[in-house]
Amino acid sequence: MTDLAALKKALEGLKIEDNPALVKQKSRDFFWYSPVLKRQLDAVSADLVVTPKSEAEVVHVLRTCFAMDVPVTVRGCGTGNYGQAMPLSGGIILNMAEMNRIIDIKPGRLVCEPGVILHDLDQAARADSGQEMRMHPSTAKTASIGGFIGGGSGGVGSIRWGGLRDLGNVLRLRVVTMEETPRVLELDGWDLQKVSHAYGTNGVITEIEIPLTAAYDWVDVIVGFDDFMDAARYGNTLGTHDGLLLKLVTPIAAPIPHDYFLRHRKFIPEGKSVCLVMVAPHAVESLIAYTERTAGEILFRSDTADDLKRLPPAYELAWNHTTLRGLRVDDSITYLQVLYPFPDQLALVEKVHAHFGDEVVAHLEFVRFDGNVTCFGLPIVRFTTEERLEEIMRIHEDMGCVIFNAHRYTLEEGGMKQTDEVQLAFKREADPKGLLNPGKMVAFEDPDFDFAAHKVYLFPGLEQAK
Repeated sequence: MTDLAALKKALEGLKIEDNPALVKQKSRDFFWYSPVLKRQLDAVSADLVVTPKSEAEVVHVLRTCFAMDVPVTVRGCGTGNYGQAMPLSGGIILNMAEMNRIIDIKPGRLVCEPGVILHDLDQAARADSGQEMRMHPSTAKTASIGGFIGGGSGGVGSIRWGGLRDLGNVLRLRVVTMEETPRVLELDGWDLQKVSHAYGTNGVITEIEIPLTAAYDWVDVIVGFDDFMDAARYGNTLGTHDGLLLKLVTPIAAPIPHDYFLRHRKFIPEGKSVCLVMVAPHAVESLIAYTERTAGEILFRSDTADDLKRLPPAYELAWNHTTLRGLRVDDSITYLQVLYPFPDQLALVEKVHAHFGDEVVAHLEFVRFDGNVTCFGLPIVRFTTEERLEEIMRIHEDMGCVIFNAHRYTLEEGGMKQTDEVQLAFKREADPKGLLNPGKMVAFEDPDFDFAAHKVYLFPGLEQAK
């Protein structure tokens, strides 16, 4: 058990929260998207929340917690969906929200601390020099850049720029290790793979350098289709038109658009599938020309709409905001994360869509993946039992799809199905006691775990939370 009195005394002078209700609030993310994680993680809570304001304070916290064997779980804004920032063994939440300075903006790049909200970064880059970030999640207005890099993989903009772990999409990270004497490391190039999408298990990010690109006043377009596969084929071909400057291509099957997109419902007839598109203003007419030769019908354009004040941007209908809007209407649903591998993505989508019907309602996000245009799926699942959910995922895999399991809280079970040797080696070096976000890296906790056996890894520390 953590000696809280001794820990608070050792961290005297730092911003500390020990109110149990507030600590539990900061110990949670959007894990409740998954009924499985909701059952497993609902009781999880840290002992304290510590909010550093500088890198020096981060070093002090890590040095102190290392000496006292206190687990440390790094938190951005808690917008993740898989329990990434939930402390399975108690200890402290290291809340990075107040390390939120934008340090420098230059042509093509920006340097900042990890706690800056993504939307604020975009606005600052636009005001400074007419630039914007290459990509962001659908939670851009509430998520931090550190949380995005530590727990995300891509998002709005990935149709043009690929994923976060693609070379060039993060330029440099400054990282503090959790050792007797913490080190401050500068990582770039391939070394970024050590901590990118590692859930804060092997270092604390204190400074970030990302690339910027030219900013546009993106136009939201909703294209309607009577048949979902027409929407899927439209999105697939649209994504390969290199001359069209796009930021989002999102086909979604009926009845999701009419039933869940409540503020846009007046534009979307019942029974229509849609493709959501974000397009640069100068490319709108080319997009319209392309659409006229398809089965699609323009249902909405933000550049010609009369009143946009109450309408969310298109990206807040896409990615995991689709699931969020669905949960607000029907809290019994959940979702999957699927990759339809290139070059058979459309055939796989059609096969899966026909097999499950209304039990698994299709939602695609077209992206560049390993240099090719293909699609991820975040379909809505009409949840019945955990056993059926597992069966649905197995059927996807048997058909040739890749499942990134959104109902597991560990790095490996979430998609890799194997050990990331680079991240594991760096954890052994940077966190020798295993105190950073314990329980999230299976390979460190249980080196003999058999991923192929489809077992569920349950971190022993969870027993203390029950």
